[in-house]
Amino acid sequence: MEKKILQYSYWLGVLCVVVAVIWRFANAMGYGMRQIMPGQSIYYMSFYKAALLFLMVSIATGANILAGKDKP
Repeated sequence: MEKKILQYSYWLGVLCVVVAVIWRFANAMGYGMRQIMPGQSIYYMSFYKAALLFLMVSIATGANILAGKDKP
């Protein structure tokens, strides 16, 4: 089960990084991503923070697997 958590959290983190970088690049180039979604409830920083969360979960799960805490 831990290996699936490790795998999914890693790929979700990478996906969020890609979305955040693309969104930030589009804003830097002058494309109005903010006009598409009024209110700015979802912004590139949301994806950036989600990426940090998922990658930290991935690191913690990998460390737990390597430590062998679930073995008797």
